[in-house]
Amino acid sequence: MTFEGTGGAPFVFRICFVCTGNICRSPMAEAIFRSIVATKGFAKTIAVTSAATGDWHVGEHADPRTIAALEAHGYDAGRHRARQFDPAWFPELDLIVAFDRGHERVLREWAPTEADRSKVQLLMSFDPEQSGTMDVPDPYYSDAAMFDTVLVAIERACNALFRQLEPAIRQGVP
Repeated sequence: MTFEGTGGAPFVFRICFVCTGNICRSPMAEAIFRSIVATKGFAKTIAVTSAATGDWHVGEHADPRTIAALEAHGYDAGRHRARQFDPAWFPELDLIVAFDRGHERVLREWAPTEADRSKVQLLMSFDPEQSGTMDVPDPYYSDAAMFDTVLVAIERACNALFRQLEPAIRQGVP
C-alpha cells in the first residue's frame, strides 16, 4: 500500500481504521472520516483507509446494513472492498485506530517495533464525552437500529479525533 497525494506527493498524515472483518465498523469510520477530511479541506493531506484483523470478508462490499446506515446519514461507502491489515503497512501509517481491545491487542502484537505499537489507539479514546466501555460494539449480529447506534458513536469519535489532529496537520507535522 502506498500513500501518495496529488502528483505523487506524500500525504502529511495516514490513518487506518481496523475492525474484525472490515465490513461494519471500520468502513463506517473510513467513510465518516474521509467526509470530515474533505469537508475541512484536507483531502490532499490526510489519507484514510480501513482494514480487518481477519480475512473472512476480503474482497466483499461493506455489510448492506453498514451501507444503509451510512447513506441514511449522508455518507458513501458503495465502493468499499474489505481487506485484511498487513503488518508491513506499519511504517507507512501514522495512526492505526482499533474499535475494541481485541483489535488493539492483535495490532500491537503484529507491530514490529515499539514505535509502531504506539501508533495503535482505540477510537473511543479520542471522544472526551464517551462514558463506559472503550469498545465500539460490533453490530454484525444485531439489527439495523444497532448499526445506526454504532454509526452515531463512530461519527462523534471521528469528529473528536479530527479536532485533536487538525492543529498538527495544519502545521504539516504528522
